[in-house]
Amino acid sequence: MSEQKRLDLAGIGCGSRTRTYMKLAMEMPDKYRIVAAADPVPVRTEAVRDFAPESERADVKMFASADEILAQPKLADVAIIGTQDDYHFEPCKKALELGYNVLLEKPISKTLREALILRDLTNELNRRVAVCHVLRYTPFYRTLKKIIESGEIGEIMTFNANEGVGAWHFAHSFVRGHWGNSKTSTPMIVAKCCHDMDILYWLMGRKCVSVASFGELSFFTKATLNEARPDRCVDWTTPVGEDPYDARKYATAEDAKRWLGMVYDRYETASEDEIYEWLKTSPWGRDAMQCDNDQPDHQVSIMKFEGGLTGTFTMTAFEEGRHIEIYGTKGKIRAGVFYKNNGPGEISVTPHFGGETRVVELEDSDAGYQGHGGGDWGLMCALYDDMLNVPVEKMTTSIQDSAHSHVMAFATEHARRTGQVVDLAEFERLVLSGNLSY
Repeated sequence: MSEQKRLDLAGIGCGSRTRTYMKLAMEMPDKYRIVAAADPVPVRTEAVRDFAPESERADVKMFASADEILAQPKLADVAIIGTQDDYHFEPCKKALELGYNVLLEKPISKTLREALILRDLTNELNRRVAVCHVLRYTPFYRTLKKIIESGEIGEIMTFNANEGVGAWHFAHSFVRGHWGNSKTSTPMIVAKCCHDMDILYWLMGRKCVSVASFGELSFFTKATLNEARPDRCVDWTTPVGEDPYDARKYATAEDAKRWLGMVYDRYETASEDEIYEWLKTSPWGRDAMQCDNDQPDHQVSIMKFEGGLTGTFTMTAFEEGRHIEIYGTKGKIRAGVFYKNNGPGEISVTPHFGGETRVVELEDSDAGYQGHGGGDWGLMCALYDDMLNVPVEKMTTSIQDSAHSHVMAFATEHARRTGQVVDLAEFERLVLSGNLSY
């Protein structure tokens, strides 16, 4: 019997997401091999190299930038692109032109027009691009999808979905962090919630046709302060943690240190004094009420899908975890963190006309809830077949499919900004033609 082909992987942008995927890939060494890594921070490329079996580490090529690795001939079967949101388009375009298939971190690109161009280029060059919508791979959402497809609740009429970002996560990522300002990153509904747009499109099994949306930045702003204070938390004289968003907690509180690890490479070994010194100049040392952020901290969207199906989606900084209610002609599903914590269970199905509520067990997962509820593991398990064995239309998260969820997200932002009900087909046409700037 012939030996199974191993997919050669090259990491382009070796931050936490790429390192996670590479580490998981090396738990399947019969399927994957690490051959290259590129990042301006040497410790990150070294970390990727060190995931490889010791016998193969010397062969891993390391580069100081995406430009440097993409100036070489094709080095791998699959390029994992985990650069920052505003630098997805050029590396992905170049990788496709060099002959790579791609695993692309979401969002596809900083702008919708670039995302649509990459979708069309993928088709033109007959390449494969999988987008890291990890929720599709989780036991939770795969179980929901099976219930819906079984017909147990009949035809879906409407849904309510909620994404609780979490207050500290919001302050870390969408106030102080890389995605705090929509002008230098992407709108909140894209940066965080293109996951949700994608999962709603996938669960409903049909395209969204129009959206309306309202949302504001109400709390994480200087107007919230009752009195003046230094704009860096290390300069405060109040006790650490008296303000719940105190950045000094990065050095003292375990839950905050978890997020520190996403942005500070030495977080595990640095002393408290060293972390304080870093906070003096780091964006994450700023007062969360005195940053250059402009992302809404709460937003609600109203959607209409093909066939008249309707739904609402709420993003809020002031809740943690996702939950959803789906209402069909025969019954309803209640699912998510709220129901896991408050009953009757993480997923329950209740018929409309008699019969008891059924609490549904999640599908098994080899990795349990590790990494996005098991989604990171599920993604890497599926990537092999998605890149080699299944038809493009059967890929779990192809760019062709993912592009529609990006249209949903950007159209929702346009609806929020303008107060209009936005027709998605017309919106996509205007953006791709260059007559509307998104």
